[in-house]
Amino acid sequence: MVSTDSAAPRTPAACVAVAHRGDPYVHRENTLPSIRSALAAGAAAVEIDVRLTADGVPVLLHDATLGRLWGHERTLGALSTAELRGLTGGGVPTLAEALDATSGDHGARLFVDLPDPSAAGAAVAEIRSAGARDRVYYCGSPTAMLAVRRADPDAEIALTWTTLAPPRPALLAEVRPHWLNYRFGLVSEELVARDHAAGFRVSAWTADTRWAMRRLLRAGVDSITTNRVGALRSLLPSAA
Repeated sequence: MVSTDSAAPRTPAACVAVAHRGDPYVHRENTLPSIRSALAAGAAAVEIDVRLTADGVPVLLHDATLGRLWGHERTLGALSTAELRGLTGGGVPTLAEALDATSGDHGARLFVDLPDPSAAGAAVAEIRSAGARDRVYYCGSPTAMLAVRRADPDAEIALTWTTLAPPRPALLAEVRPHWLNYRFGLVSEELVARDHAAGFRVSAWTADTRWAMRRLLRAGVDSITTNRVGALRSLLPSAA
């Protein structure tokens, strides 16, 4: 099994508050204003989604198309970076711009989700080029995280897992995750205890009610991803 620097259950004060795609109830998700708003609200990390344009540039967008957020039924992978800027008024930032915009926030991290595994190599290269490896970690499917591990043997990885059955030992040995990242409804005290005993940290997504946040904190999770980071921060003892 992969071990982390501590397998002991965390106290609520040690739980990492992760802002899901920024502060999406205040600003459009995966944009620079949304990221800055989340950091101002007390996020310790901001989860962002990274995909590639047609010319291979990593940009912040969760969906494969611009329809839901930007009103254009165009596929991102068919657009150049210049075309994307024209359609969104420059609203979709590049990963390089997101890294630059957060470089001065001491202690804040970016949690890079890769909904398209083919973006892993370019994302890792951009992060390395920016000298930001120490403030970035990754989450995503086994396929995406295997691609990250191949691109960066030392990357900090949160393997996203969507069933109660534990990941296969062979997969864990290949991915070497530091975290197991679960949909919040799957998380229980028993699951957290099992994963901590195996040497993993436990993260949960995406909890937006205080009831769900409190339940996860009681279970001993190490990280909660939420669209309401201000509400989560208010529940952490360190926020008092």
